[in-house]
Amino acid sequence: MSRESPVKPLEGRRIAVPESRELNLFAGMLEERGAIVTRCPLVAIHDSPRRQAIETWLREFSRDNVDDLILLTGEGLRRLLGFADRAGEDLRDSFVQALADVRKITRGPKPANALRRIGLKTDLPSVEPTTDGVIRTLEGMDLQDRRVAVQLYGDDPNEKLVDFLTGRGARVSTVSPYIYADDSEDSLVEDLIRAIIAGGLDAIAFTSSPQVRRLFQVARRCQLEEPLRQGLDDILVAAVGPVVADSLRQKGVTVDLMPESTYFMKPLVRQLMEAFQR
Repeated sequence: MSRESPVKPLEGRRIAVPESRELNLFAGMLEERGAIVTRCPLVAIHDSPRRQAIETWLREFSRDNVDDLILLTGEGLRRLLGFADRAGEDLRDSFVQALADVRKITRGPKPANALRRIGLKTDLPSVEPTTDGVIRTLEGMDLQDRRVAVQLYGDDPNEKLVDFLTGRGARVSTVSPYIYADDSEDSLVEDLIRAIIAGGLDAIAFTSSPQVRRLFQVARRCQLEEPLRQGLDDILVAAVGPVVADSLRQKGVTVDLMPESTYFMKPLVRQLMEAFQR
């Protein structure tokens, strides 16, 4: 007698995944658990075109010109290592050695994980993975005349953090090793928006703030911003962490679920399974 296959926890659930760098990995996790995944890469990440400026920053950093490095994203460290590799002159080795010697402050688990991959670890984790969390972590410390390097994300100058550091007497240098670029045609994003409005999905899982901005930019162009917001109210909206959740709330979207402490894709998948099982 044949045995029936056990029902998978996400069997038949229609889940949209607007991931970019790890879209197939994330989608695969959901599909293994029975979900029907709609892939829509909203945003691409590219190396900054300012190669010479970044290589100059890397060389200065490697000459023991920094006391602290604030890593805001794991992507940023990976991109810096890529620039160092391509520059030659053993710049990667010099950069990693200098990294080992400075105090490394990480905004969240992703930059901490990127450090571990090169055999290093965080010296000072942020109390929460936000700019405000980094500021609170450093508030009681003497930063006068400390040379603080800040790895920024995208084109955001993060004036709030830089102003805090300079206001405490730190000497700040910044580097922006990557940029966000629109990777999908508007028509593909519009298809996703219309599927949300039409009730064609059970859930959508956001893993970065630029995804949220891109989705609403296209909705605004198509005059579908309010219908999109209403459509999101009717499905489960998942955020990988508090930064993404805040971006959604700023757009008037209710966040239904988010991992409690570790902000990665696997905990996000677990949260989705638990929500649908309830």
